[in-house]
Amino acid sequence: MSIALGALSIASFWVVGLGFVLGVSAVVCGALATSRSGVVDDESASLRALLGVVAGVAGITVSAIALFPVLEYP
Repeated sequence: MSIALGALSIASFWVVGLGFVLGVSAVVCGALATSRSGVVDDESASLRALLGVVAGVAGITVSAIALFPVLEYP
């Protein structure tokens, strides 16, 4: 789930606020997934959760960069 949300956040960075919200959701889902006991023992599940967190952070970053020109003109 966190990978899908992270990918959507990167893809929808141009929609004001949507990419940021999806990125935060991806980071939260990935962080919750890494804290589960079943994921800690499974290396592939742990890497998927980490990839979701990284994709969410990338989506947040790209969305923030895209928002700067919008905020410049009131």
